[in-house]
Amino acid sequence: MGRRIITGFRIVHAGIINFVRSISIATAAIAVMVITLTIILFSILTNISFSNTISQITAQIDVSVYLKDSVTQSQTNLLVNNLKHLSDVKSVTYLDKNQVLAQYEAQNSNNTQLLSAISQTANPLPATIIIKPYDLNRISDIKNFLTRPTIASLQSDPPSYSGDRELAINRITHATNILREVGVIAIIVFLVVSALIIFNTIQMTIFNRRDEIQTMRLLGASKSYIRGPFIVESMIYGIVAAGISILLINELFVAASSAFQANSLGILNIGYANTYFDNHFFMFLGLQLVIGIIIGSVSSFIATRRYLKMKIK
Repeated sequence: MGRRIITGFRIVHAGIINFVRSISIATAAIAVMVITLTIILFSILTNISFSNTISQITAQIDVSVYLKDSVTQSQTNLLVNNLKHLSDVKSVTYLDKNQVLAQYEAQNSNNTQLLSAISQTANPLPATIIIKPYDLNRISDIKNFLTRPTIASLQSDPPSYSGDRELAINRITHATNILREVGVIAIIVFLVVSALIIFNTIQMTIFNRRDEIQTMRLLGASKSYIRGPFIVESMIYGIVAAGISILLINELFVAASSAFQANSLGILNIGYANTYFDNHFFMFLGLQLVIGIIIGSVSSFIATRRYLKMKIK
């Protein structure tokens, strides 16, 4: 056990020495890894911000169903019950004609002329069912239900989820989905590029130390002992890149808050993302370290395994 600890210490020490010796070669690999980790973290924070924005928008959006005066109470109860059983529906609220009128009067309490005019006529407002959806992406399922001939025949007017409002909701969800897809593609591309550059960097390092490696093999060093320092060296790439990346994101938030002097930029809520980042700083730092170490160690393992397989029998 003690011998393994000493061997492990020697491998780590050799990896650190190798990192210092090859820092000029490693600069490109670290730079690309910084970009990769920054994009990953930025994509995560962007998706968190989008999800928060969509949740806020969803909380303010409802679908209003206007019922004909001829609809009976039993028909209304059946419709409300069916709506509550839809998987995409969060809540259903029924307002009869008197409740709708009271709500309308409260909303227009400052318009005396309008209130005077409506008080002189019979209540023209229809009974209304207000539906709260869970997910804007699936709000069309609710619309499909409401447009069924048997359900549509109960309505005096089309649901409020139509026309310009429907178009605005669809644009928000479509834009959000595209941005998420672009973020995933960018992460995959830079992960591949980063791994390839680290792979090539390690191969260059191996080539520069090929005589040293051959001597170690002739002296009886195992493949794991030869491979170890290179893996440690690549893991250090990831650790350094993670530190730079997390500091870079922090500076970007500081600069963005100063430049825009606002909490949001379209559907990207800078203030929320910044607060979330600050509150979960160490979690994101740990995530960056783990991803950086995995990218470096896997790339290095593949590179050294390939060399040892080809050159050392």
